[in-house]
This record gives sequence, structure tokens and C-alpha cells, in this order.
Amino acid sequence: MEKRKLGFWEIWNMSFGFLGIQFGFALQNANTSRIFDTLGADVDKIGLYWLAAPLTGLIVQPIVGYFSDRTWTKLGRRRPYFLVGAILSAIALFMMPNSPTLWIAIGTLWIMDSSINISMEPFRAFVGDNLPDRQRTLGFSMQSFFIGTGAVVGSALPYVFTNWFGIANTAPEGIIPPSVKWSFYVGGIVFLLTVLWTVFKSKEYTPEELEAFEKAKQAKLLQANPQKAEISKGISEKKQMIYGLLFTLFGAAGSYYVYTINSRSDANDHKELYILTVGILVVGLLFTIVSQLRKRSIRNGFTIIITDLLNMPKTMKQLAWVQFFSWFALFSMWIYTTKAVTGHVFGTADTTSKLYNDAADWVNVMFAVYNGVAAAVAFLLPVLAKHTSNKFTHMLALIAGGLGLISIYFVSDNTGLLMAMVGVGIAWASILSIPYAMLSGSLPSAKMGYYMGVFNFFVVLPQIVAGTILGFLVSEFFDSEPVYALIVGGFSMILAGLLTLGVSTQKKIDIKE
Repeated sequence: MEKRKLGFWEIWNMSFGFLGIQFGFALQNANTSRIFDTLGADVDKIGLYWLAAPLTGLIVQPIVGYFSDRTWTKLGRRRPYFLVGAILSAIALFMMPNSPTLWIAIGTLWIMDSSINISMEPFRAFVGDNLPDRQRTLGFSMQSFFIGTGAVVGSALPYVFTNWFGIANTAPEGIIPPSVKWSFYVGGIVFLLTVLWTVFKSKEYTPEELEAFEKAKQAKLLQANPQKAEISKGISEKKQMIYGLLFTLFGAAGSYYVYTINSRSDANDHKELYILTVGILVVGLLFTIVSQLRKRSIRNGFTIIITDLLNMPKTMKQLAWVQFFSWFALFSMWIYTTKAVTGHVFGTADTTSKLYNDAADWVNVMFAVYNGVAAAVAFLLPVLAKHTSNKFTHMLALIAGGLGLISIYFVSDNTGLLMAMVGVGIAWASILSIPYAMLSGSLPSAKMGYYMGVFNFFVVLPQIVAGTILGFLVSEFFDSEPVYALIVGGFSMILAGLLTLGVSTQKKIDIKE
């Protein structure tokens, strides 16, 4: 018994909601720093304020994945989460550009990112649920196409409203320009409508059908190779406790170090580093507590979620490092491109000036270009992977992205900035598809949603690290010049590309379907 092959338009419909989701993310990524800057954020604190986004992903995605694996309603398994997240996201997108103060904007970012994550996380598992193995690469590539397309339009909206419709891109001090406000309003409407299209135009297999598919897959695997069909017992309580103690000690030591550097009379305030060190401490305590609960044979959602973090498949563990350094680079770009372009390239820090706002609008165009490139190459990367390998293709794409980020330091005009984004766009297309294609075949279907949510840890953890240390690096080592954060991000992406070669996975990507 196998899942049926879906037609092109069926895959189109089940992926269409990503168009709206990426509208939301594009507006968030390209304009959040601008909004914070307008509301008076300090340059070395912008990364800290951005942490609302990855922290919500870290918490929300595995929980949503865990419960969506166990959900069945009249709307299906994943689609209820699409719908609820879309409604909340649309509300948050309307609220964000009307934030009267910096702290309200930070709180709204938290709500907005949580809502987008509620919609987005089940979409990855949706591909694993509905498509046979041979069509999953096409499914993830289709998602990449909609991500790129949605991000092109979403990122360019402020520029379009100003230059095509004459809506002002300047405003009095502390007020968000009208062009940005209208962009968020349109984004909220598009988000809701596209997700509704997927909810009502797609179907899902029932839990009984999915169970039958999994049994047939395991029987086939057992017949072909009995050793590979054996079920792992997972990590022991003792080993989990050891991990817990190590994380706890490392987190405590790191927190003490942060305390000592903040205690110096001549030191800048870097309390944001506590988020990283205390976070490590909390993870250690959770591992330790759950190891003791397991010894008492206590098994519930909490112990399963925490324990399965250490039971990841081998391929997933290897891809974790690739994802970490890739997303560290992306987050450095999202945080600091506005400051780097307005300050390093155009030489202005006056948020009320036309030069600043024209430069900030050009950042939206830059982001539209890299997303446009991603949409254009979304279906070309699998072709290259077929003739080489998925690992080699992903490595080339990440190196191109890293070189693009580094080149921003050397350019001095609008055209050069757009050329830098071409490399980033190639990397972005690969990041959104090839790692998931490599990963999906190694995941059990009963935990597809959960592990796709956990895989998101290696998207948000590097963002938390970037948000906590990049501000420290910029102020302490780079003389408060944000462009150097982009250079660090570029080298991080190149490192991710080299690490890809060590991932154990199938050599080729099958694109026959």
C-alpha cells in the first residue's frame, strides 16, 4: 500500500499558503529593524530585540508539531493549525506598523512570529504526510517557489507604494512611514487568503491510512534489510542525565562569565548574553529532570518532547550543524542590512531624512531580489543535484551566499548591492528545499510533525546566538559598524557549505517525477 502520486495542481494547492506566509516573513525580515530604528532602538540592542522571533519559534514549533501529529478534526490533521495561525498572523501584521513605542513593537513581533510559526510548521510535515517519497523533492521545491515569489512582492511593497503610488516613505520622528503601514495591511490580507486557499483546496490522509502506509513501508524495509528496520531503544536515562549535567555546568559557567564582564566599571552593558547562557542552563535542567522522571516510568508529552531531542536520526544531527551556520548568517543579514546599507554604503544615520528612507527602501528591493533569484532557481537546483549530488549542490549554493554577504562591504552603489543579493538568493533557494529533501526520508511518519518542528531548532538557535553575540561583537570589536556583522555571516555561510559534505544521505536527488 503506497500513497498515490499527486498531480501538479494538487501539489500547487497544498503549497499555495506558503505564498502568504512568506509575505508575512518578508515584511517582518525587511522592516522590523527599520521600525525598531524609527522607534529609537540602539544599534547594539537591535539584535536583542529581534530575539522575540527565534525564541517563539523555539518554543512553538515542536509543540505545534507534536500536537498536530496527534490531531484529527473535520478539517484534517495539519489544516486547523494553518487556519488559526493565519487569522492571528493577519491581526498581528495590522498591529505591527502602528506600534506607538519600541516595547509594544517588540511585543507585537513576539505575537506575530508565534502566529506565523503556528501556520508554517505543519506545512513542512504536510509534504511528508501527503506525498510519496519520490515526489517530496518536488513538494519542497514548490514551497521554495512560493516562498521566493511571496517574499519578492512582500519585500518590495514599501518601495512599490512610494515609487508607483506616491505614498510617502517619510514621517515625523518616532512615526512609521505610511508606505510601510500599507505594506503590512496588504500582507495581512494576502496571508489570510492564501492560507484559506490551501485549507479548502487540499485533502489529507486519515490517521488510519497513514498508519497503513507506515506499516507497509516498514514491511518493505524489513524485507530488503532487516537490520535497518530494527527500532532503536533511544537514549538511556543515564546518558540523558549526563547530557543534562554537562549543559547545566556549561550554562552556569557561562552565566558567571557574563556576570563578571558586566561587573567591570568600564564595560558596556551586555546583559543580552544571559539569554544564551541561561538558556543553556535551562536545557540542562530539563534534560536532568526528565531523566529522573523516566526512571520512575513517567511518560507524557513533556518527557517525550524533551527526550526525543536526543533521539534524532543521524542525518538530522549532521544537518543540524549545516543549518546552524546557514541561519546564523541569514539572521545577521536580516538584523544588520538596513544599518549597514544606510550607514556604510550611503553614509547616513538620520531616520527622518530622505536619504536614509530611500536607502532603507532599497534594502526592501535587495531582499526582493534575493527572493526573486530563489524563486527562479527553485526548480534548477534539483536538476544540478541529479547530475552531481544534493550535498555538492547545497555546498555550492551556500558558498555563493557567503560571498554575496561579504561583498556588501566592498560595494558603493545600488547595482552592486543587488549583485550581492544574487548569491544570497541562490543560497536561500537551497536552504529552503535541499536540507528538507535530505531529511524527510530519515524521519518516522508518526513523528514527522514533531521532528520537523525540532529541525526548526537549528533555524532558531543560531538566530538566538546571533541576536545575543552579534551586538556584543559589533560594539566591542567592530567599532559599532554593522557591516562587519554581515562579513561574519558570510564566513559562517561558507563554513555551512563545507560541513554539508559530511552529511550521510542519498547521493542523488530523484527528480524523475
